[in-house]
Amino acid sequence: MKVYILMGSPRKSGNTAALLKPFLEELASHGDEYQVVWLYDKKIAPCVACRVCQADWSQFGCQFDDDAQEIFDKIMACDTLVLATPIYSWYCTPPMKAILDRLVYGMNKYYGDKIGPALWAGKRVALITTCGYRPEKGADLFQTGIERYCKHSHLQFIGALSERHLGYQHTFMDDEKEAHARAFARNMIFLEKEL
Repeated sequence: MKVYILMGSPRKSGNTAALLKPFLEELASHGDEYQVVWLYDKKIAPCVACRVCQADWSQFGCQFDDDAQEIFDKIMACDTLVLATPIYSWYCTPPMKAILDRLVYGMNKYYGDKIGPALWAGKRVALITTCGYRPEKGADLFQTGIERYCKHSHLQFIGALSERHLGYQHTFMDDEKEAHARAFARNMIFLEKEL
């Protein structure tokens, strides 16, 4: 299985990175390939809904010459896309939102004069999030948004791992969170073998 991880955290030693670490270790221990892309290191312009991408149904086709084309190519080559992000104001971070907006147009050729295909139809998508509230009150809106995004884009949503941080006076990672991250990776691997 090839897993492509879009990392939406600005902090390379933050909570989301800490939660991602055992997840990646588990993938590697089963021989799965993965690549992590830090979105804050990339140049990703916001979508302007110009619809230039709708002219050619065989490619991403965006007018902006930035790192979104590279991300498009990597997604097309992977089996599973993982969106990893801290939750800020009940949704993902700005670069994650920017790439999701660019992809929903460039990958889905629905917005031109004729309705075309979803270029990434059938890809699997999973979420890894961290938040300050209980996940059912902190990460739920983002998860619901991504579930709708997947349905719209003909993607297969395969689940979410969300963990809470109790505050800056508390250590985020513990044995329970590590076990959850490893189990989430194993579940993804199991789903891949079932398909």
